[in-house]
Amino acid sequence: MADTEYYDLLEVQPNATADEIKHAFRKQAMKYHPDRNPGDKQAEQKFKQINEAYEVLKDEQKRAAYDHYGKAGLNGGGNPFGGGFDFSGGGFADIFNDIFADFMGGGRAAGGRGNKNRRGMDLRYTLNISLEKAFHGSEEEITYPTVVPCEHCHGFGTKDGKEPPVCDMCKGSGKVRRQQGGFFVFETTCPSCGGSGHKIKDPCPECEGAGQKKINKTLKIKIKPGVDTNMRIRVAGEGTAGMFGGANGDLYVDIMVEPHKLYERRDEDLYATVPVSVSCAVLGGKVEIPGIDGQPVKVEIPAGTQNDTLIKIKGEGMPLYDTERRGDLYVSVKVMIPRHLNAKQKELMEAFRAEDPDDKCCEPEIKTFFDKIKDLFN
Repeated sequence: MADTEYYDLLEVQPNATADEIKHAFRKQAMKYHPDRNPGDKQAEQKFKQINEAYEVLKDEQKRAAYDHYGKAGLNGGGNPFGGGFDFSGGGFADIFNDIFADFMGGGRAAGGRGNKNRRGMDLRYTLNISLEKAFHGSEEEITYPTVVPCEHCHGFGTKDGKEPPVCDMCKGSGKVRRQQGGFFVFETTCPSCGGSGHKIKDPCPECEGAGQKKINKTLKIKIKPGVDTNMRIRVAGEGTAGMFGGANGDLYVDIMVEPHKLYERRDEDLYATVPVSVSCAVLGGKVEIPGIDGQPVKVEIPAGTQNDTLIKIKGEGMPLYDTERRGDLYVSVKVMIPRHLNAKQKELMEAFRAEDPDDKCCEPEIKTFFDKIKDLFN
């Protein structure tokens, strides 16, 4: 049976289109976002699961693999070795070592000094912005926890601030291997250096040999007009610090556009519901609403407009990301029926009904309706 867990999380069918999946993700993400459910661990876990599902289903290749093989297909489950192995280039033990190294943490150590110049970790930050800021673009200041090199030891973790010597036991790889039973190889963290690949004899008194310290870093992030929920901004080098001269990781800022009081966003288009009076709907007129750009938008109401009529106003939607173009605005008309009429209004409505030819058509329609119901029972 096909694995449908990711589709179930987003509440869509397995044959859903890319747009349907995107809209479903937005709906679920808004519902379970941690900022809307403070302290709710179940909502937080659900939010993580929804993000995991969307990361797979939005990618055509990942989705195809998932549809065929389920979650196992995302890790090469359809073919455990991720492709055909060529045994002619080396012994079976070498191939087994490569597979084993992947299971132990992603890739084979590059011999000798494999752990030197270790890259820092990437970080993620969720930034909530208003729809107005998504329209105009903005510059947002964020503060996030990260790790920077210790200034006293220059990130080496040594008392003298110099690079420590390579570990004699693992020769800088941070791992030791032992072969057992012919070609079976077991790999463990080096017990001498703890996996760092370096042996620090005199640790730095400021960071106690870690070479790093934790801080709260403040950074300004530039938001381009047209940014949308689930877009990600990469800020190179603003992740945690690398070790032993390694490059810093990157910071990934995930955008979450907050719901708006008037507008609902669907990609680059905006939708709004506008109430109008009965007389305006019957006779026609104009209503004015605040545009997302801060300028008033005049909406023409044609005479005889029916309830729930959708009026399109071209070019009054959101900007398309990184372009000069804009989407459209769709206004849904809601005709407001008055609940209380004064004597004059009642008199006018009675006069209108007396002159309304359509009003005389009600009785035959009602009779026909009840006749149909009678036929059903018969």
